Amino acid sequence: VLKGRSLLTNPVAGQTRNMSGGSLAGSQSSLAGKVAIVTASTDGIGLAAAQALGQRGAHVVVSSRSQSNVDKAVALLQSEKIQVTGTTCNVGKSEDRERLVNMTVEHCGGIDILVSNAAVNPFFGNIMDSTAAVWDKILDVNVKAAFLMTQLVVPHMEKRGGGSVVFVSSVAGYQPMQALGPYSVSKTALLGLTRALAPELAQSHIRVNCVAPGIIKTRFSQALWHDEDVLDEFKKQLSIKRLVGEPEEIGGVIAFLCSKDASYITGETITVTGGMSCRL
Repeated sequence: VLKGRSLLTNPVAGQTRNMSGGSLAGSQSSLAGKVAIVTASTDGIGLAAAQALGQRGAHVVVSSRSQSNVDKAVALLQSEKIQVTGTTCNVGKSEDRERLVNMTVEHCGGIDILVSNAAVNPFFGNIMDSTAAVWDKILDVNVKAAFLMTQLVVPHMEKRGGGSVVFVSSVAGYQPMQALGPYSVSKTALLGLTRALAPELAQSHIRVNCVAPGIIKTRFSQALWHDEDVLDEFKKQLSIKRLVGEPEEIGGVIAFLCSKDASYITGETITVTGGMSCRL
């Protein structure tokens, strides 16, 4: 561990590059030789994505703002025999984004996959009561940092002959949730960012896709799934009558989008909502 530079690494064997990937997304080696950065990946959907990518053979680089959370996530992934490097990173800070990318290239040899999962929601209430500071914080982290991280990793993906970017949006991006107005708008923006980047990066063999989870049982969303009235309202909209999804159910979809099985998919958003109707 390098405190300050906050680095943890687990150089498990299997560093051989395999740019073609495997043929089965669920196989142990379908992402062998790939290097994946997953932001906000010490808990919830981010950690589940790191697990899913690592189980398929990728070397995952996990990060969050807390060193202790990074330590716990790295220890967990190591116990699952996953190749992992961990470092602290606040994606809202340009110096942290640059350090994360530079460290990944230095320690792992390159970058093939970016899963942009970091998000904040400092506001809960009537959208008309939201302030400029709330909007600045939400858009800086949830939208701008997602684009700027992509901008940083693309040159490294190009050196590897291509890559995959996945943004984590939300069902709220299609159907804004009451009391989560600014957050919902930021998640709508990621749907547009996906569509805007996909044709631009296709010529570099970089695919850009998005996942829009419904109500998933994470610490981040517990204000929703802890509220019985809110859950009852959501349950009316579900086809699968299970109140909340699990982080692993999002992680698997993310891993699929990063795999060769999804090689003809770009500019798409997959909704993982239990059948909640949010678009045609």
